[in-house]
Amino acid sequence: MLKKKNISASKASLVLFLCQIISALDVPLDLLQPPTITQQSPKDYIVDPRENIVIQCEAKGKPPPSFSWTRNGTHFDIDKDALVTMKPNSGTLVINIMNGGKAEAYEGVYQCTARNERGAAISNNIVIRPSRSPLWTKEKLEPNHVREGDSLVLHCRPPVGLPPPIIFWMDNAFQKLPQSERVSQGLNGDLYFSNVQPEDSREDYICYARFNHTQTIQQKQPISVKVFSMDSLNDTIAANLSDTDIYGAKSVTERQPVLLTPTGSTSTKVELRGNVLLLECIAAGLPTPVIRWIKEGGELPANRTFFENFKKTLKIIDVSEADSGNYKCIARNTLGSVHHVISVTVKAAPYWITAPRNLVLSPGEDGTLICRANGNPKPNISWLANGVPIAIAPEDPSRKVDGDTIIFSHVQERSSAVYQCNASNEYGYLLANAFVNVLAEPPRILTPADKLYQVIADSPALLDCAYFGSPKPEIEWFKGVKGSILRGSEYIFHYNGTLEIPVAQKDSSGTYTCVARNELGKIQNEVQLEVKDPTMIIKQPEYKVIQRYGQVSFECIIKHDSTLLPTVIWLKDNDVLPDDERFLVGKDNLTIMNVTDKDDGTYTCVVNTTLDSVSASAVLTVVARPNPPFDLELTGQLERSIELSWIPGDENNSPITNFVIEYEDGLHEPGVWHHQTEVPGTQTTVHLKLSPYVNYSFRVIAVNEIGRSQPSEPSEQYLTKSASPDENPSNVQGIGSEPDNLVITWESLTDFQSNGPGLQYKVSWRQKDVDDEWTSVIVANVSKYIVSGTPTFVPYEIKVQALNDLGYAPEPSEVIGHSGEDLPMVAPGNVQVHVINSTLAKVHWDPVPLKSVRGHLQGYKVYYWKVQSLSRRSRRHVEKNILTFRGNKTFGMLPGLEPYSSYKLNVRVVNGKGEGPASPDKVFKTPEGVPSSPSFLKITNPTLDSLTLEWGSPIHPNGVLTSYILKFQPINNTHELGPLVEIRIPANESSLILKNLNYSTRYKFYFNAQTSVGSGSQITEEAVTIMDEAMASRQVDIATQGWFIGLMCAVALLILILLIVCFIRRNKGGKYPVKEKEDAHADPEIQPMKEDDGTFGEYRLFSFVSSAPF
Repeated sequence: MLKKKNISASKASLVLFLCQIISALDVPLDLLQPPTITQQSPKDYIVDPRENIVIQCEAKGKPPPSFSWTRNGTHFDIDKDALVTMKPNSGTLVINIMNGGKAEAYEGVYQCTARNERGAAISNNIVIRPSRSPLWTKEKLEPNHVREGDSLVLHCRPPVGLPPPIIFWMDNAFQKLPQSERVSQGLNGDLYFSNVQPEDSREDYICYARFNHTQTIQQKQPISVKVFSMDSLNDTIAANLSDTDIYGAKSVTERQPVLLTPTGSTSTKVELRGNVLLLECIAAGLPTPVIRWIKEGGELPANRTFFENFKKTLKIIDVSEADSGNYKCIARNTLGSVHHVISVTVKAAPYWITAPRNLVLSPGEDGTLICRANGNPKPNISWLANGVPIAIAPEDPSRKVDGDTIIFSHVQERSSAVYQCNASNEYGYLLANAFVNVLAEPPRILTPADKLYQVIADSPALLDCAYFGSPKPEIEWFKGVKGSILRGSEYIFHYNGTLEIPVAQKDSSGTYTCVARNELGKIQNEVQLEVKDPTMIIKQPEYKVIQRYGQVSFECIIKHDSTLLPTVIWLKDNDVLPDDERFLVGKDNLTIMNVTDKDDGTYTCVVNTTLDSVSASAVLTVVARPNPPFDLELTGQLERSIELSWIPGDENNSPITNFVIEYEDGLHEPGVWHHQTEVPGTQTTVHLKLSPYVNYSFRVIAVNEIGRSQPSEPSEQYLTKSASPDENPSNVQGIGSEPDNLVITWESLTDFQSNGPGLQYKVSWRQKDVDDEWTSVIVANVSKYIVSGTPTFVPYEIKVQALNDLGYAPEPSEVIGHSGEDLPMVAPGNVQVHVINSTLAKVHWDPVPLKSVRGHLQGYKVYYWKVQSLSRRSRRHVEKNILTFRGNKTFGMLPGLEPYSSYKLNVRVVNGKGEGPASPDKVFKTPEGVPSSPSFLKITNPTLDSLTLEWGSPIHPNGVLTSYILKFQPINNTHELGPLVEIRIPANESSLILKNLNYSTRYKFYFNAQTSVGSGSQITEEAVTIMDEAMASRQVDIATQGWFIGLMCAVALLILILLIVCFIRRNKGGKYPVKEKEDAHADPEIQPMKEDDGTFGEYRLFSFVSSAPF
């Protein structure tokens, strides 16, 4: 929301223009001119009798005027009254009341005359009246005894004061008496009761009258009101009459409306134009009537109509003749209505249509004075000249009176005078002074020379050229010192000489020249105009929603003319920011720390320069959890239900989404609150279901998007009556703990569910599928009962019923339980094993008959273990494995078996008590599998062309080993692999010598074992054959020769000397081409050893020697 205001905006220009028109007609005070009244006291002047009376009369003129006064139409000689003085160089009178005078002695109508050689001006008739605040006349006030429901009027009748006092009603404690639709104060100050209620009884109804002029308050004697009800009246009558007497006054009865004021069906009202019209209707009735206003044949004026005093008073401000008409008030209650019509006539004291203006003429010119006024009735217009009725004033051949106009022709200097126009009717008068001043003056420009005007681009520019001259000068404007005369639609030339540029642009800046000329001369003046760039807010504050106690910032980044100095202020709700250190105003932002609810509102950034003002606003909404609900009320109390209502707390700018209702059981769990129900946020009443034998209290929590409110204050308590239980225990079970018992358990009812005192349980049971009677027992408030001497694992029908001192709960449902279990008696039969592969087998068995299980069938357990490996005869510790198969399954898979091994297994049935006997052991064997990798591989004894390999047999041969497989291949210095060679080795070998290998070569070996099923996983190793001994020795000799070391040192020294010489020459500034030539002669003794070229040599036959382990 952005607002912008330029100081030179159109409205401001209009005001300035009008002011300048007036000033243009003012005659400079250094020129001869008749008097002009500049200040005077009001027509109706009420003075404080305790202070001096000051009657103002100020005037200007050339020569300065002298002053005189009349009082009640005759000359008031102030020199004869020591208490009256006139201020120096002024006509203002000061009557010194504080020195012993009495204000009443100076009551009257005063008029001031200001006179000089060119005429006389007079003031209004000023009526002086001292204010009065008389005391209340003493009167004996009888108590008002009123029947409940009747109407009552307490009369104030304040003393007549000047001005009239302000009336209000209070009690002895100076507290204002509460007013409402039923009880209210009328315009005349009386206190009206539409119907009285018992609470209206009191001894101190006091009417006060406040006289503002004298700052005093007068008090009427207290009025007593006693309201009696018909019930109490009947009791009083009954106590004083015999049984045979008839009595029985009716109780309070409803009555249709009756108007207390105004009386009758019609009335009239006269009001003056421009005043406030007040119409009043106050009605009696029970129920209290409601007032409505209409205007017959029209609408109540919009924007000027207000309703006060609970719509009993119709107020229309600034009334005009169009507001005349019939206004109807209608008082209505449930029994009927009554109305009253007030005929309103709007009269008007005189008001100006055209007031006469001062007239400045040059000798020989013509002119007119016009005095036009209106009113109701139409006012009478009369003229005076220098305070004397024009009919008896000295003759002037240049003037002619034509009703409301005086026409002047060929005036001369002696025609100068002050004329008064008086417009009057029965409601008042208007008096205006206007002079005719005959002067011959060359032009003069009153605007200061070189005055600087600064405006904002695209706004109007008003350049003044205030002038005076007689005859009236002509005005012309030029831009620049030698520019051409300004004409065209882009300029407006005002009557007072002002030049207006409606839309000033940057190129409008410059010097402007105003020229004024008449027949007596010519004069010019220059003014300067500067057009500035407008101030703008380029980053406006934005709407913010913030949680309470958070932090928020508003931005306000501006752009402005570089020659203007802006000031930025922040407002909250169009007022200054609170004086609070939480508000931090930065260069281009406002930050509010620790936001509270009172920070909610509209924040405005206002940027002011000397020429314009812009503003932008944003709303801050502070949200928070709701305030807790209040005024909880319980209604409609029944045995099993109740109505709860509440009033929501402040939602804190975030709508309430729902209400949570909680309850406390003060009888069983005091201090513990339980969730009862939730209702939508638009609901403030809920119907709650109740349980017996609970002492309820309720509280309500409001919820919005921010969170939950604090809980409300608890409601009043409500104790429900006891009743028999509504429900039975839950989760009833029958499970034996021993083979010969049945343990019956259940979840007990809570105290809340008990519905009354003396909670117990009736436990009943009988064997299922046997024609037995129910066995029952009543137990205390426990949750378990044990039945002894039962058969092993037989089904029972069980039920548990709640009861209390008031009776039983409904018939409970039955559940099936079982007596205690015992271990199974038999093992599964016909156990079969099917071997699927070397590591997996499937086992089958026949189920055990349920009768032999003697309990709840849990499943079957398979025990299996490895007896021995078929590939080796060594014995080892036996480790049994167990697999459990749930339910009534009769087969299962045995994973993770070892190949080529002998296993045993048995199967057992399982119930809740434990395992039954095992089936006979069943033996099965697994077939061969592939072996594991050899346990190790070592390569030793490297020579120029051979390597020795040693290995260990697999830890898990998983069958009969048939052979070993060796694969190997060379690796060159670039890590490329050569051809792969494979050798099969007998299973009884444990070492191998590989011959005919390349010297100084790396080999990679892959080794694994085999059974008849296939090859096992392999292991890998790498090894290198050694170099040729002669070549190795030669390489060592070259590296250790003294001549070789000396040669290397000489070369290094030579290079160092060359570098030093080059460095010295470069530092001396020399620029020499450098040519380096190195001759390297290889020593025939030092030749690089031929390296492997990266290719593999020819494949050669390999021979090996193997050795078998002993």
